[in-house]
Amino acid sequence: MTAALPRHRSGTADVVVTDARGEPLRDEVVHVEQRSHAFGFGNIGFELLRMVGGPDPDGAEAVESFGGAAEIDPDRFQAQWLRLFNTATLPFYWGRYEPVRNRTDEARLRRTAAWLVARGVRVKGRPLVWHTVQPDWLLDLPEAEVEALLRERIRTLVRGFAGTIDLWDAINEAVIMPVFTNGRNAVTPLAQRKGRVGMVRLAVEEARAANPDARLVINDFDLSAAYERLVEEVLDAGIPIDAIGLQTHMHKGYRGEDAILGTVDRFSRFGLPIQMTESTLVSGHLMPGHIEDLNDYRVPEWPSTPEGEARQADEVERHYRSLFGHPAVESLTSWGLTDAGSWLGAPVGFVRADGTEKPSYAVLDRLINEEWRFPAADLRTDRDGRLEITGPRGAYTVAGARGTGAFDIDGAAATTKVVVE
Repeated sequence: MTAALPRHRSGTADVVVTDARGEPLRDEVVHVEQRSHAFGFGNIGFELLRMVGGPDPDGAEAVESFGGAAEIDPDRFQAQWLRLFNTATLPFYWGRYEPVRNRTDEARLRRTAAWLVARGVRVKGRPLVWHTVQPDWLLDLPEAEVEALLRERIRTLVRGFAGTIDLWDAINEAVIMPVFTNGRNAVTPLAQRKGRVGMVRLAVEEARAANPDARLVINDFDLSAAYERLVEEVLDAGIPIDAIGLQTHMHKGYRGEDAILGTVDRFSRFGLPIQMTESTLVSGHLMPGHIEDLNDYRVPEWPSTPEGEARQADEVERHYRSLFGHPAVESLTSWGLTDAGSWLGAPVGFVRADGTEKPSYAVLDRLINEEWRFPAADLRTDRDGRLEITGPRGAYTVAGARGTGAFDIDGAAATTKVVVE
């Protein structure tokens, strides 16, 4: 651990190393390594859905934002992804998950989620409720049936994936949901009748009933006072959300530490963890400032450039440092490892479309795996078999001649017994 690690990201573990019989391993050399971070370094796992889960059974998977690109080398991509990230967001957009009524993408998502969990990755599903990417077959159903189907969807997903996915964006972009006019959908009329708070209640109560241990997030791109009011109204109504999600797609340019941290400060007043759920920094030209809806900006090509890559590397370091340094932030999810198949075709990845790594990849690798990680070390226990270990919060292993044990550093002052066998 270096002096650059923020104090709130570190802790000290008083570890007693024992054998299987409970006898302390006195004056013995053991190898201590940090296995993972408590902080959520996240990215989307959309490309992994195709690589690990298999091809879309209906053959209708969109390349952009859902399936990646065919030219990505799976082994290289997976190694690059797993080296940096410990939290994956998987897509449960209703229109993609169930494009034909009663025919879902469950099997692929289940395989992909299990693959990630087996590799120590936390998995987040999104979104349970959203008015966009809706299945066409919903459009002409009566509103009461739409509500019943939405409730059933939430229960089925959250209960069915419990134990593998216990973190969900319960509702996405509720601020605009009742007034959304950019395309017909079946959820906006429901939101007009129930109201924003009513829609949040629907999402959270159904999900909580399906899995009481799930962590449920409200998420939005609208970071204005309107979103603050909604969060306040939701909490005043007694609706138990577990975290507040803030989107920061910065295709128009990095907003800077003051602006980003100012936004975090505004939402941290609610006393809930903050998840930076969707973050992008481009390595090419910037989107013009007059564009209001990012989806309206389309260009034939949006290349990554050497100048843009140097800028992105600097901004990635500033962005990650500032948010890792804020005690309210529990995770930061970037919206794509690679430029191949990226949202809007923008060069927002840490890896170019040809699979080579940009300077921003090296920056993030250095921060996560060097500067903010406990340096693996051979340490000697004392006469009572004890070790005092100070390092980043997260999961650790202790390995000796007789086997391996595990412990966590979570900031709590406690003695932990680690059995090495």
